[in-house]
Amino acid sequence: MKTVAGTKSMEFTDRIKDLSKRSKQAFKIAQTEEATKTSVILPLIQALGFDPFNLEEVVPEFVADVGMKKGEKVDFALRIKGHLSALIEVKPISMELGKAQFDQLFRYFGVTEARLAILTNGRDVWFFSDLDAANRMDKKPFFRFDLQSYDENQLQELSKFQKDNFSIENIVTSASNLKYQNDATNYLKRQLSDPDEDFVRLIGRNIHDGTLTKSVVEQITPAVQTALDGLIRDRIQDKLSVTFGSETAKSIDEPKQVEPTSDIVTTDEEIQAFMIVQAIAAKAIPVDRVTMRDAKSYCSVFVDDINRKPVCRFYFNAKSVKHVGFFDADKQETKIEITNSTDIYMHQDRIVDVVTSYL
Repeated sequence: MKTVAGTKSMEFTDRIKDLSKRSKQAFKIAQTEEATKTSVILPLIQALGFDPFNLEEVVPEFVADVGMKKGEKVDFALRIKGHLSALIEVKPISMELGKAQFDQLFRYFGVTEARLAILTNGRDVWFFSDLDAANRMDKKPFFRFDLQSYDENQLQELSKFQKDNFSIENIVTSASNLKYQNDATNYLKRQLSDPDEDFVRLIGRNIHDGTLTKSVVEQITPAVQTALDGLIRDRIQDKLSVTFGSETAKSIDEPKQVEPTSDIVTTDEEIQAFMIVQAIAAKAIPVDRVTMRDAKSYCSVFVDDINRKPVCRFYFNAKSVKHVGFFDADKQETKIEITNSTDIYMHQDRIVDVVTSYL
C-alpha cells in the first residue's frame, strides 16, 4: 500500500519527467523569452505546487521600485500565505545562463523579503540565496538543476522547493551545505590535477619527520599526486570488482548496448572498458549520462548518447593490438595503444576534460 507521501513523491517525479520533455521540445522550437515562459516556466511553477493562475500565489511581472529605478519588473514572484517567498527571472532557452545578465533579480533581492531567487532559461534552473552576506544575493547559485539531465539526488533537492515542503530555514541550511560541498568538491578536483603547496604541506606534516622546507615540498609533491591518482584508481577498481563479482553494487550503470546481431557482438572486455570510463567520468557528471554504442569496427562512448559529444572509442577487434581513441573538446581523436582495459586509468585527465567540456 502506497503512503500519501510516496504517492506525492511519484507525482512530483512524473511532473518533472514531463517538464524534461517540454524543455527538450522548447529547445528545438522556442526562440523568445515569452515562448520559454509559456512552454516550460509556467509548468515548472505548477510542478512546484503553485497555481500560476492565482495572483495570490504567482505574481507575473512583479514590480518593486528600487532606489531611483522605477517600474522595473521581475518575471514572477511566488507567494506563500501572503509572504513573498521567491523571485524568478526568465531568459530565452537559447541563452546560456552563464552569459545572462540578471541585474533586476539581484537588485530586487535586496529590497524584498524573499530569500530565494531563481534564474532559469527553461533548461537550467539556478537557485540563489544570501549565504555570503545578509540581504545580498550571492553571485553564484547554491544549486543548479538541469531539466534535461538530472539524477535522483538532484531531484530530491528540487523537491524541497515545492510549496507544501517550502521552509526557508531548511532551504538556507541545505543551501549552505550544498555550497560547502560544491566548494570542497571543486577544491579537491583542483588538487587531484595539480596539488598546490598548501595542500602538499598539509599532507607533508603527517608523512614527513622534520621541517618542511621548500625543497622537501617540491620532493614530495609528485608522490602526493601519484598517491591521489592511486587512491582514485583503487576506489574505482573496488567498485568494478564488486560489480563484476556480485549483484551487490549497482553504483555504475550497465551500458546501453545495441541489440546483438550476427555482425555486432559487445564483448566483456568492451563492457569492462566502458564501465571504467563511466566511473572516471563520474568525477564530473552523473554516470547515467555516459553511454555506449557498439559498431562493427569499434565501440563508441558518448555523453547523453549524442554523436556530437564523443568521449572515446574502443578498437578491440584486432587480435594482437588494442587501441583507445580519446577525443578532446574540439572532437579531435587521439589513438593510444593499450595492453588491457585497466590501462585506461592512465588517461583519466583526457576523459574528465572532454566530459567537462560538454557541461
